[in-house]
Amino acid sequence: MNNKIFFPQVNGILHGSDYNPDQWLDRPDILEKDIELMKKAKMTSMSLGIFSWSAYEPTEGEFHMDWLKNIMDKLYENGIYTILATPSGARPAWLDEKYPECMRVGADDHRAHHGVRHNHCMSSPKFREKTGIIINKIIDTVGKHPGLAMWHLSNEFGGECFCPLCKKKFQDYLANKFDNDINKLNKAWWTGFWSHTYNDFSQIEPPYLNGEFSVMGLNLEWKRFTTWNTTDYMKSEIDIIRKRTPNIPITTNFMQLFPGLDYRVMAKELDVISWDSYPVFHNNYETMADTMAHNSFDHAVMRSLKKNQPFMLMECAPGLVNWHEYNKLKRPGVHKLFSAQAVACGSDTVQYFQWRKSRGSFEQYHGAVVDHLGTDDTRVFKEVAEVGAMLDSLSNVKGTIVKPKAALIFDWDNMWAIDNMRGLSDKTKNYAKTCIQIYHEFLKLGIDMNVVASDDNLDDYNVVIAPMLYMLRPGASNNLKAFVKRGGQLMATYLTGYVDDNTLCYLGGFPGDGLSELFGVISEEIDTYYDSDENSATFTDGHKAIIHDYAEILRVSDTDILAKYDKDFYAGTPAITCKNFGKGKAYYVGARIDMDSMSGLFKTMLKETNTTYLALPAGIEYHKREDESGKAIEFYLNVTENEITFNMTDNTQVTLKPYGVKIV
Repeated sequence: MNNKIFFPQVNGILHGSDYNPDQWLDRPDILEKDIELMKKAKMTSMSLGIFSWSAYEPTEGEFHMDWLKNIMDKLYENGIYTILATPSGARPAWLDEKYPECMRVGADDHRAHHGVRHNHCMSSPKFREKTGIIINKIIDTVGKHPGLAMWHLSNEFGGECFCPLCKKKFQDYLANKFDNDINKLNKAWWTGFWSHTYNDFSQIEPPYLNGEFSVMGLNLEWKRFTTWNTTDYMKSEIDIIRKRTPNIPITTNFMQLFPGLDYRVMAKELDVISWDSYPVFHNNYETMADTMAHNSFDHAVMRSLKKNQPFMLMECAPGLVNWHEYNKLKRPGVHKLFSAQAVACGSDTVQYFQWRKSRGSFEQYHGAVVDHLGTDDTRVFKEVAEVGAMLDSLSNVKGTIVKPKAALIFDWDNMWAIDNMRGLSDKTKNYAKTCIQIYHEFLKLGIDMNVVASDDNLDDYNVVIAPMLYMLRPGASNNLKAFVKRGGQLMATYLTGYVDDNTLCYLGGFPGDGLSELFGVISEEIDTYYDSDENSATFTDGHKAIIHDYAEILRVSDTDILAKYDKDFYAGTPAITCKNFGKGKAYYVGARIDMDSMSGLFKTMLKETNTTYLALPAGIEYHKREDESGKAIEFYLNVTENEITFNMTDNTQVTLKPYGVKIV
């Protein structure tokens, strides 16, 4: 395939920021100064209009759009392109006053008051009508503007609504899913337990705080519905834009592993994936390397939503943020390191929230390129300008992609099912954290991973890790079997294959749906450990793996036993197994073991599939992007406060200063 170039208008990687000129229309001197400073910082894009509805339409039907065209004209004249947002992320007061049905109802069954943002009802016909009007007005004004490079839908979609409109829509959604057969739903949700059987879809309510929240199938389907309804709303904006500006790509900004929406469903409707990254740098509970690895994982999640093209870093803070528990400054050099990591992981942009600090309101102290001081000689501005120069030099990187040979399986609805299950320990289930820790172990070996769904095509990968795959989606089991059969190496862990996609337990032993055949194991019980509990497993070569949190008691058939438990009544029974299946191997890790032992297993899997890994020194993060011919661009990141000397893949020795970056 050819390189996917999103922004052919600019030389290198896009460098931009969220810009709110409507807050400064009474200060033309500041707006003029902004253009001057943008050029000094090597800005090539600005995101406009994200929260501008009240500026566009101060009262119902009264439109003021000239300022938008004037700003876009000035930006374009100075080589700066516009990513233009629809303003639906925050509504004007007049709309809520006249049309209160646009405001959400919470799980407590109380309607929200006007305020904050993202408290609009996605089902409301009136809200959809009003957003349609304002979007069309924007297109009327600047839809053909030469500076318009991309559309940005709303802002950080999220949240649930429990209003009568959403309740009825949920009922209709369920009726459609279960073929208008209430008995099918009752069976799938096991509603006879506690005598909660429904007679009609009209009896089903969302999981109100003071209502029904004890039916696992209901809770899971409500999460899926919220994603479906949000996507349905999002499509109402997309339909207008695609009809009137068909050649302008569309994105919206996602938020890490946001627990409220399944981004894989939403991603199908978008042209480009973008997301907002705000790591808690310099915290007191993990190393800088851990923080960076977590952020790299988040990049991998976003990259994998459309794996054959770059993604976009839509927002980050060039300095501090204002909403962490402790809002620390980025130390010198960290912003460049963070920006280089985004590009290394597959982003073709580095963009900020925000360009200029707001004088007042909630984010007046949120970091920005231009501080309240208003000059270009601040530390943050200088570092942003340095990043701009770096990005400008990377024209050969633009459009290239990361092509991992390893993948980690993460399903949003599996996360929801695990979080909602009544068992184990709510304090230590830690599904997402476990996925991130495994990703980090591969990162230490210089191995990028994609983060994929259990029913995604796995043909591009040699090694696949499926931690805690508690809920099996339709087709997931056959997909995993096919991957191993053709020669792939698969690892699953404790808590695999307990329930189907309605959260009904499999009968005949876990893992269900035929996976016990793949792994050669049946999990009879799972033991939950206190922090004070101690156990270990001894491998056949004598080394021990430390066990914490969970251990399954396994019944094995035709599989090799790699390690056995050392303590408790199940001492001497299998803890870790490996079965030859077709041309590949299926590993089963029945306990949560220390990451050093996990890493040893990962190395074995990589060696046996001839997947090259690196002997990197601790603190060096490595990534690689490739063009369509296979030519590689390598990134070396020093994610520590120490100077590190090491050999690159061509054996050239290099020394990186603290937070240093080397791009080859």
